[in-house]
Amino acid sequence: MRVPLSWLREYVELPDGVTGRQVAEKLIRAGLEVETVDESDLTGPLVVGKVLSYEPEPQKNGKTIRWCSLDIGKDEPQWVVCGADNFEVGDLVVVVLPGAVLPGGFAISARKTYGHVSAGMICSSSELGLGDDGSGGIVVLQPGEGTPGDDAIELLGLRDDVLDIAVTPDRGYCLSIRGVAREAATAYGVELKDPAALTLTGEQQGGYPVRVDDAAACSVFVTRTVTGIDATAPSPRWLQQRLTAAGMRPISIGVDVTNYVMLELGQPIHGYDQARLSGDIVVRRANAGEKLMTLDDQTRELDAEDLLIVDDSGPIGIAGVMGGASTEISAATTDVVIEAAHFDPIVIARASRRHKLSSEASRRFERGADPALPRYAAQRVADLLAELAGGTILPDETVVDTHAQPTPVVFRADHAARVAGAPIPIEHTVRHLRSVGCTVATAPAGAKASAFAVGSEASTTFAGDPSGGEIEFAVSAAFAGGSLTAGAAGADQLTGTDLLTVTPPSWRPDLRDPNDFAEEVIRLFGYDNVPSVLPSAPGGQGLTVSQRRRRRIATALVGAGLSEVVSYPFVGEADFDAMGLAADDPRRSTVTLVNPLSDEEPSLQTTLLPTLLRTAERNVGRGSSDLAIFQTSLVFKPRRDAGPAPLPSVAQRPTDAEIDSLYAALPEQPLHLGAVLTGARTPTGWWGKAQPVTWADAVQVARTVAAAVGVEPVLRNVELAPWHPGRCAELSVGGTVIGHAGELHPKVCQAFGLPARSSAVELDLDALIAAGPSSVTARPFSSYPVAKEDVALIVAADVPAAEVEAALAEGAGELLESIRLFDVYTGEQIGDGKKSLAFALRFRAQDRTLKESEVAETRQAAVQVAVDRFAAVQRVG
Repeated sequence: MRVPLSWLREYVELPDGVTGRQVAEKLIRAGLEVETVDESDLTGPLVVGKVLSYEPEPQKNGKTIRWCSLDIGKDEPQWVVCGADNFEVGDLVVVVLPGAVLPGGFAISARKTYGHVSAGMICSSSELGLGDDGSGGIVVLQPGEGTPGDDAIELLGLRDDVLDIAVTPDRGYCLSIRGVAREAATAYGVELKDPAALTLTGEQQGGYPVRVDDAAACSVFVTRTVTGIDATAPSPRWLQQRLTAAGMRPISIGVDVTNYVMLELGQPIHGYDQARLSGDIVVRRANAGEKLMTLDDQTRELDAEDLLIVDDSGPIGIAGVMGGASTEISAATTDVVIEAAHFDPIVIARASRRHKLSSEASRRFERGADPALPRYAAQRVADLLAELAGGTILPDETVVDTHAQPTPVVFRADHAARVAGAPIPIEHTVRHLRSVGCTVATAPAGAKASAFAVGSEASTTFAGDPSGGEIEFAVSAAFAGGSLTAGAAGADQLTGTDLLTVTPPSWRPDLRDPNDFAEEVIRLFGYDNVPSVLPSAPGGQGLTVSQRRRRRIATALVGAGLSEVVSYPFVGEADFDAMGLAADDPRRSTVTLVNPLSDEEPSLQTTLLPTLLRTAERNVGRGSSDLAIFQTSLVFKPRRDAGPAPLPSVAQRPTDAEIDSLYAALPEQPLHLGAVLTGARTPTGWWGKAQPVTWADAVQVARTVAAAVGVEPVLRNVELAPWHPGRCAELSVGGTVIGHAGELHPKVCQAFGLPARSSAVELDLDALIAAGPSSVTARPFSSYPVAKEDVALIVAADVPAAEVEAALAEGAGELLESIRLFDVYTGEQIGDGKKSLAFALRFRAQDRTLKESEVAETRQAAVQVAVDRFAAVQRVG
């Protein structure tokens, strides 16, 4: 919303000399978003000139210029060159003289052009910063608008600051000069000169006939008729200037007046040529197959949900969006039927989006226009047409009005102060509520409400009358608003526990809850006056075990060289196909979104790998082929026994049973960790060639995660997509599978555009963390020497090394300090279907130096368990 400061001053007595930027600062502090302040950089001299004579001079380039003499109020005429031809001798024009600077930093000086020395120039609208008026020529003033030599800057109001305000959806009333003026008046603590405070002359009967078939979508419809207008009369300069400054192009007197009132009051207005209307005006929904040519000369196919304005000829407008071309005002129009209505915001918003047609009217209606305003707006348009176009206002009007009155809301007098945590006096609360247009009724001091809730009646009853009866305070929804209904006690006598009954003004449909009113009070009190106080956390809580372990895991992975990423949790069937998942793979059973961001990814992830692989693919495609990334996120697994989720009413809090049903319908959401490794583990350097990523690196990432939790997983070779067969390890703790790690299948690498032999990890963090020890026990440090023993065992090729290691550890007992697999060998020396596993065992006692015999016995006991369990053969030499 563009607001010229001069227009704002008409309704608010701003301090003398205040600039647009200073006003903007005040409005920002009051909660409005002032994006920019356009300040004119125009400097004079700029004067009114009268054309005394001109000589047309054709040029070689085919252009004809005029060598003009002008009367600018001096003894001698001013001679200038002009390329326009839309003026005649005797016309008043705007002349810029040498030394002036036009908008945009265009400095003017006397210069030679077309064989003449031009001492200035005659200005067009665009050169003066007034926008393009569509004529393509210079500005010609109307007779009597000025005399030669007058200051044109003052005459045309060219040095005017314009505030550009981004109006948020909850402040639709600020899409008008009236609404912004109300905020400015509140910010400066001055009275508002309400432009809607008009005397209504209509008799509410006998106007142009109207029938409303959908009262829910159209609660107010008003018509006034003005006859005998001169539609060719030019709009006065001041009106054109204000429209242009506000960002609208002047068109004709009929259109300009309706646009002017819309900008002034915030009420969209439409005018019909009465001679082109046929029968009664009817407001109804569209019928199948109906079409309408709108004012933008586009023929639109109408939807059954569209709200239409029709007459006997058919549709003549899409209600609240745009009128039809068949009844528009033209130069031949003499009688105008003025429409001012109130439409449901949702109906208008949907129609505007359905037809991809956003208009100035729809922007205001979809944010909630003032339902009490149409009669006043229609009167204002009628008055201006009578004044500026010579029309006659017919006394009769038609008023269809079924709009509901605002609902009073009851809350404690100190509610705003309690919400803000700031000492806001109750009298300030009442004053601020009045300043935004609310009607406030106060209870007697010490009275208590019979029902402390948002009321649904027009009055609220308070108990506590000293005479033993009850005192009733009726709250009226006055159009002008802003008056305090004095109860038995004034605002300065109330205590915090007393109650206020507050009725919002008709132009504030967003004020429905006690907290809405508290927000209004706090913003006027000043957000910068509200202290910033951090809430005190209860002592002795700290992080949970799960939170500590998750942080430890992230720290360990970052320390190992991985980078954490965050990606969207949405997947599609194409992702599962690229991963090579079988048709019956449980990971294909997903929770599907009703309204997904992308039709290609309509489901919530059941595994982290698709989104991680896409992230890796994007980075590889941008040249980062050596990657080590990880992510922790929820996955979503639908419950097999879950029924459909109920849809609770928004009118009240869901019941406990409904809440339980909602939770029961939610999918399981375990926390997973995923990692992807591509390219080289170490780069090429002076130390040698690059070391490519292998499946072992992925397994080590999984072991690093498990070690951060304090567990040692058991590894087993399995086949599972998307990993390479024979190069995928299943990790389990206490018999519970916690995840998989290994090299990705070559087809998966190809599908996602990753380097060959890329690897991946996915772990169930919830299961892993739950398997961790409840407490950490520090192992005593022994000062005695360690005994080192190596053992090599030949076992079947399909025996997992981890199980052999576990058997050795079991047999060694408490003296075993550590065990590590350091070699795996296959070859002719040990036979087909066999492998040799070499382990390094370290023994140590806490209270003595181990004897050689003790070490030998312990080593043999460890080997014996492996022999008994796996038929292992100890390899010698």
